[in-house]
Amino acid sequence: MRKNVLFFFSMVACLSLMMIGCKDKKPETIVVDEPEPLDTIAPIDTIVVADTVPVDAMDSLISATPMPKSADELFDDFLFNFTANKKLQYERIKFPLRVVEGDNVTAIDRKEWQMEKFFMKQEFYTLILDDESQLELPKKTDLDSVVVEKIFLAQQSVEQHIFNRENGQWMLTEIRRNTTAQSPNRSFLAFYEKFAADSVFQVESLDETVSTILPDPDDDFTMIEGEFHPDQWEEFRPPVLPRDFIYNIIYGQKYTRSRQKLFVVRGISNGLESEMTFRQIDGKWKLVKLVN
Repeated sequence: MRKNVLFFFSMVACLSLMMIGCKDKKPETIVVDEPEPLDTIAPIDTIVVADTVPVDAMDSLISATPMPKSADELFDDFLFNFTANKKLQYERIKFPLRVVEGDNVTAIDRKEWQMEKFFMKQEFYTLILDDESQLELPKKTDLDSVVVEKIFLAQQSVEQHIFNRENGQWMLTEIRRNTTAQSPNRSFLAFYEKFAADSVFQVESLDETVSTILPDPDDDFTMIEGEFHPDQWEEFRPPVLPRDFIYNIIYGQKYTRSRQKLFVVRGISNGLESEMTFRQIDGKWKLVKLVN
C-alpha cells in the first residue's frame, strides 16, 4: 500500500505541474500607444501568482484517473483509491446502503451519502491483532470480506464498514453500529482508552522490563534489540498514541487469544510504524514489547 500511496501522490504532483504549465502560457502581446506611468505599476512583491491547482480541479483530476484493476487484489490498495476518488467511491457502494444498529435497520440513499475518507486525513491508522503472525494478513490476495472499524473510545461505540469482494471487485455493502461491550476486544479497548490518555497509568502498565527493537542510530538499514524499564518510558514511548478515536481493520482475524493484543500504529507514506504487544499479567494489561 505504501508504494501505491507514493505513486499516487507523485501522479497528483505531476498533474498539478501540468495544470500550472497550462496557466503559465504566454498571453497575447497587446500594444499600447503610451506606457503606463511607473508610479502606477504595482511593486513586484505585491503581485500574487496562483501556483496551486484549485481543490475542485484536483478532485476532478483524481476522479478522472481510473483505478488499476490490480488494486482490487489487495484490499489496502483498493481502500486507498476508494478514499481518494469520489467517483470510484460512489461506484463501489451498494446503494441503498444497509445500516444495522441493534434491531433497527435503515438505509442510506446515494444522494444522502457523504464521501468517506476514513483515516487518510490523519495520515496513520491502527490495527488490533492477536499476534505477530497476523501482520501478514493485509498481504493476502484471496480475502473476500474485510471490515473497517471506526472505534469511538470515549463514546464506547464501534461503526463497522463491511466490504465484500463481488465479481472480483471490492464493494461497501453494509454499515453496522455496535457498542464496544459487544466487541471481542472490549477488555483491551477499555484499557487502551485510559492508557492513551494518562501518562502515569502508562508507566504503571509497563512490565518490569519491556523488550524493544529500534532503528540503529548508526545504520539506517539495521535494527537493534534491547530492553528498557518503566522509568525510561519517556525515552522510548511511541511518537503517536491516538486518543478518543481509533481505527481497526479486520482482515479475517478471529481474536481467539484474548489475553494478548498487538496494537499497531502505521503511517501512510511517512515512515511511522509502532508495534506494541500487550499481555494480561495477573489480570492486568501490561506492555511487554515495543517495536518502533
